[in-house]
Amino acid sequence: MAKSLMDQLLKAGLVDAHKVSSVNKEKKKQEKQQRKGQIETVDETKQNVQQALAEKGERDRQLNFERDEQARHKAIIAQIKQLIETSQLSRERADIAYNFTDGTKIKKIFVTDSMLNQLSNGRLAIVKFEEQYSVVPKSVAEKIKLRDEKYVVVSNVLQQTDDADDPYAEYKIPDDLMW
Repeated sequence: MAKSLMDQLLKAGLVDAHKVSSVNKEKKKQEKQQRKGQIETVDETKQNVQQALAEKGERDRQLNFERDEQARHKAIIAQIKQLIETSQLSRERADIAYNFTDGTKIKKIFVTDSMLNQLSNGRLAIVKFEEQYSVVPKSVAEKIKLRDEKYVVVSNVLQQTDDADDPYAEYKIPDDLMW
């Protein structure tokens, strides 16, 4: 026959009868209050489960946000690629070298005479996609710049000068002058 722990402690002399009775009274009082709903029992397991669910929900939201960002980035890149492919100008008979800077490097692209004038006037722009340079109209370059400006390499601005104030207006620029 197994004896309760209290009986064993009493017999060993580690606790006295008064202490045992006060602990029993307190235990019965707590049980009574718990039955009446006066004391809320703290269930650590339930709290841990709720906390784990909250953390999992936050991780899931973060993963969904990152996944959405990646999908949006891929869609923007696809739009830029489509804009370039449908709008790039043909450079089949291009024989004039046009030098420009891409970051810290000087690059060269061959263009026609009319493309050179339009690039200088700001009517055309040079864009870069997958290490390939293309010449596109300025309006397309503006659309690309709205999506991601790092793809537009050269986009000159047409400078409006007042010819009346230009001291060199009467001098003609030679046709064969190359910069």
